[in-house]
Amino acid sequence: MIYIGADHRGWELKAKINDWLKGRGYEFEDLGAYEYNAWDDYTDYAIDLAQRVAADADRHRGILICGSGGGMCIAANKVKAVRAGLGFAPDQVHAARKDDNINIMVLAADNTDEITALELVEKFLETEFVESDSYLRRIDKISRYEGPIAVGNKH
Repeated sequence: MIYIGADHRGWELKAKINDWLKGRGYEFEDLGAYEYNAWDDYTDYAIDLAQRVAADADRHRGILICGSGGGMCIAANKVKAVRAGLGFAPDQVHAARKDDNINIMVLAADNTDEITALELVEKFLETEFVESDSYLRRIDKISRYEGPIAVGNKH
């Protein structure tokens, strides 16, 4: 499942991405915002979406959109098993999927036009993780750090 969410600064771009996803037959769920509300909080959308992705972190994907991308990325990465990364260039998104197995891509609506956003979404959804020993080892280190004794864990 693909989940998509945005705050008030990203909801217009989200609507365009939704149309693109529908047109290509992707199964997805829009988690809001559904209208402009200057008082909404990006954290609500980021954490809700991240929890849904984390429920099956190797299969589900998420797309988050806020003004800078930074806040959503920080909030989403607080959820265990989430690997959220900013998307700003197709080659960078390809590498983040292939090498780091990001399961959530975060877009900066204030700095990403529609054409670029759609290129990034396509790259994010079409690129598969390469399960090489080095990439798996690095992701495993992150996963172990997320465990019950996360603070100060050096493994």
